[in-house]
Amino acid sequence: MTTVRTAIVIGGGIAGPVTALALRRAGITATVYEAYPTTASGIGGTLALAPNGVAALRTVGAHEAVTAIATPIERSALTVGRRRIDMPTLTGVPPLHVVHRAELYQVLHDQASAEGVPFAYGKRLVDAEQTGDGVTARFEDGSTATADILVGADGIRSTVRGLIDPTAPGPRFTGLLGFEAVARHEVDAEPGTMTFAFGRRGYYLYWPEPGGGTRWGANLPQQRPMSLVEARAVPAEQWLDTLRATYGDDDPGRELVATSDADDLQVVGSLQIMPPVPHWHRGRMVLVGDAAHAPSNSSGQGASLAIESAVQLARCLRDLPDVQAAFAAYVRLRRTRVEKVAARAARINHAKAPGAVARTLMPLLMPLMVRTVLDPEKTVADEQRYVIDWDAPVTAEPALR
Repeated sequence: MTTVRTAIVIGGGIAGPVTALALRRAGITATVYEAYPTTASGIGGTLALAPNGVAALRTVGAHEAVTAIATPIERSALTVGRRRIDMPTLTGVPPLHVVHRAELYQVLHDQASAEGVPFAYGKRLVDAEQTGDGVTARFEDGSTATADILVGADGIRSTVRGLIDPTAPGPRFTGLLGFEAVARHEVDAEPGTMTFAFGRRGYYLYWPEPGGGTRWGANLPQQRPMSLVEARAVPAEQWLDTLRATYGDDDPGRELVATSDADDLQVVGSLQIMPPVPHWHRGRMVLVGDAAHAPSNSSGQGASLAIESAVQLARCLRDLPDVQAAFAAYVRLRRTRVEKVAARAARINHAKAPGAVARTLMPLLMPLMVRTVLDPEKTVADEQRYVIDWDAPVTAEPALR
């Protein structure tokens, strides 16, 4: 039985509210502190929730509300030039769900609020002081908060990560710059189909929107990283010119960019990935989600892994009375899994920007790729069939003799 009764959760994005919900189910009262003055409002594009992420949401009672606002993706295809191959599906799992990031934030916030989780906005963490039986968070506005533990769910540029380990690595640039929009062009694809397309100069993906049009995302090779502020300072019409030049020889890339409006273009910015973080916890502070493990968006698992980690952390704190034993068990349950996913995503990133020789060979290699490196049974089966058993007790790792 846990001795932890209260928690400070830093970050109100995806991992924060789910952590608070899971902690409440473990008998721990959590308050979420968010640096920004309000919830996200229409900011950001879409993200994918894999079957394992939806399964983890079921544990905290949020799966129905989330899937109600999401678009199910039941099949996928791969195209290189004019060559198209339908990819095999993974049997025995629900479909992938794509959801607008801001809507997901709102649904999770509403679910947590309805269950009594307090949220405090405009609370940017600047420091934390630990004692033998608690931790005090200090915020930029001069206010403080004290609890038994502090959970850093504050994303890829985590402040808590730096407090746990000032030498911890930061995010690394993947060499790709992300964009998203909805085109007026209707593609020749069955609803619920996501197509991964390798164009002549860049990679993109697309799927039919349920309300009409086609949602597409592009990953442009980029020599240097750009902050989100830098990327969004470039006029959207200028970015569209770059995208037209990149995808002008592709079908349907040409039509997707040509029928998209500058006002609707979402500039995602430079895509980042977290290298392995050596220390996920220190004292009474611990990391969840992107603060500890952020695979690139190529994995399709970033949000799902964050949700899983929130649930697993709560299980460990529920079942182990010692905070350090609970945190150690949490890392033991999570590290191998998330780093394996991150390694797979890194390999995909290299494929998104193939050289001239690779682009020439890809149409010939596609059938072999589908049977090997793109076979879901060989690549993502363990990821997507993963289900956390909330009721199973967590035990401490046996002491070394």
